[in-house]
Amino acid sequence: MHALPEQDDEELASLAVVLPLALAGFVVAAGCWTLFAVAGVHVKAQLALSSVQFGVLLAAPMAVSALLAIPAGLCARRFGARAVMLFCLTGLALCMALLLVANSYPAHLIVAAGLGLAGGFYSAGLHYVTSHCRQRLGMVLGIFGAGVTGAAFNYYLVPLFHEAYSWQGVPLAYLTVLLLVIALVLLLTDARQYGAGEGARSTGRPVSELLRNGRSLPLCLYFGVVAGSFFALALWLPDFLSAQFGLQLGAGARMAQWFVIPGALAQIAGGALSDRLGSTPVTALALIASLVALFVLSYPPMTLHIRGVEGDIVVNFALPVILERGLVILLGVALGCAMGSLQREVILANRAEASLFAGLLLVSACSVAFLLPVAFGAINQWLGIRTAVFMLLFGLLGLCLLMFAVGTRHRVYQYLS
Repeated sequence: MHALPEQDDEELASLAVVLPLALAGFVVAAGCWTLFAVAGVHVKAQLALSSVQFGVLLAAPMAVSALLAIPAGLCARRFGARAVMLFCLTGLALCMALLLVANSYPAHLIVAAGLGLAGGFYSAGLHYVTSHCRQRLGMVLGIFGAGVTGAAFNYYLVPLFHEAYSWQGVPLAYLTVLLLVIALVLLLTDARQYGAGEGARSTGRPVSELLRNGRSLPLCLYFGVVAGSFFALALWLPDFLSAQFGLQLGAGARMAQWFVIPGALAQIAGGALSDRLGSTPVTALALIASLVALFVLSYPPMTLHIRGVEGDIVVNFALPVILERGLVILLGVALGCAMGSLQREVILANRAEASLFAGLLLVSACSVAFLLPVAFGAINQWLGIRTAVFMLLFGLLGLCLLMFAVGTRHRVYQYLS
């Protein structure tokens, strides 16, 4: 049943306010979320942190986001997404204020944990957007998910402020923008319209029943693997690229933004293509493309000594910087398309419980993003090969594609029978 033209106009008018505000909030929240990916290097040097302490500092926002994701979604359904979004933004602003005066490791760890409120904003913001959208859901969710481009701002801001002033100028900049976004949300949205009771359309079914029906739980796990891999690489790439090519950290961070920004924007393409073609083919093709990129990236620089007729022949193999950058872009775009497609399929199948499933998606993604950096460090220490991280991701995403293909085939058989 098609929506009436008046309903389309009303939906577009509502989205014209809701979507830009939610997107702006998520851009800033994502920037706060991954702040220590670059700024943490300066904190590590300033406080003389060990590798374990630094790893905990990097992982803390993801761990707290995983804990907050479902409660934030349920609170958005009970008290209103607008209230939860404002709460999370206010908490992030307080964290930025604390970071300005923090001078010890425990204080920085408290700030890192508080940055996990960005995950709560994602759950509430996704519910906020879907409650105002009946059509073109994939594209709208992709636009909202593209707010993760805020993570790439750190790759520019931190080196820029460090050279001009000091890295402490970054939290001051984020604090200013957060206060501006909070003011815009308060001024441009109506608490009575977007307040408590947004979950009135909820089906009220138990969570266990919701998860047993359909493919929602496996799809949440696939999304977690894809999105968790994306976030983990966003944290890992600046240091990896700097060490791999002998670059300064700022140069490595700027090179890493060629992964984050195209990948974040590709969520829009993934969602829009899924609206037109369906989520299954888009997800499958995106995963295949990511495996191709990972397969090439996993080859480390090597030297082959070949015994020739007149002597040894030495063959050096190493990916040039331009090819490495192209493969990084391809990997980011492929993961972004898969994220947009999987997110669209889960939310479309569970519109009435969007806040709950937004939380499940984030729990899955943050759990993987928390574990992968630890695994990256362990496998690098064990094998001594930097590109081993791509080998690990190749196996993980290959298994994900295999399970997705098997699940899709079973669904087709059930449909035909």
